[in-house]
Amino acid sequence: MEWILASASPRRRELLEHLGIAELHVIPAEGEERAPAGLSPAELVRHLAYCKAEEVAERLGAGADRLIIAADTVVVLDGRVLGKPRDAEDAVRMLSKLSGRAHEVYTGLAVFRGNKKLQGTECSSVHFRALDAREIEAYVATGEPLDKAGAYGIQGRASLFVTGIEGDYFNVVGLPLCRLGLMLREVDVVLL
Repeated sequence: MEWILASASPRRRELLEHLGIAELHVIPAEGEERAPAGLSPAELVRHLAYCKAEEVAERLGAGADRLIIAADTVVVLDGRVLGKPRDAEDAVRMLSKLSGRAHEVYTGLAVFRGNKKLQGTECSSVHFRALDAREIEAYVATGEPLDKAGAYGIQGRASLFVTGIEGDYFNVVGLPLCRLGLMLREVDVVLL
């Protein structure tokens, strides 16, 4: 079977490789991410993941021997979606808002195999300790937060900020593995 990851995220690729998927083809969706206005965070990420998988499936063609996995992740604070920061200043603003607070991380998943097209969503709550301006500036200066939803990567240096998680840690990284495993079983793919 041909495994396709419709994402350029190196973190998602690494997580799939850790599951033993050696022959993984990374074919990111190329279209601009757009969603109808008024969607909840869960609906938003589910819609965007589905659109990514659908774009790649249309480009490659679907088939029972081809499995396409797509995901989209956002951070939500006080009901507002925090995507990837536009620049370093935006990253500082986001991290300052997250300081000393809990927020949610939503990841939408899409799994396509043949005529089966599944969607799922996972939500985790992440608690940050209070951060001072100096450490926020130092973290942003590393460049690590600039390509990540909410301006942080839990698996990197931002792990120093996290006091607790409720839910799936891998969801916060960007690919909820337990949810993905259950979805794969629905398309007759068992990893163990």
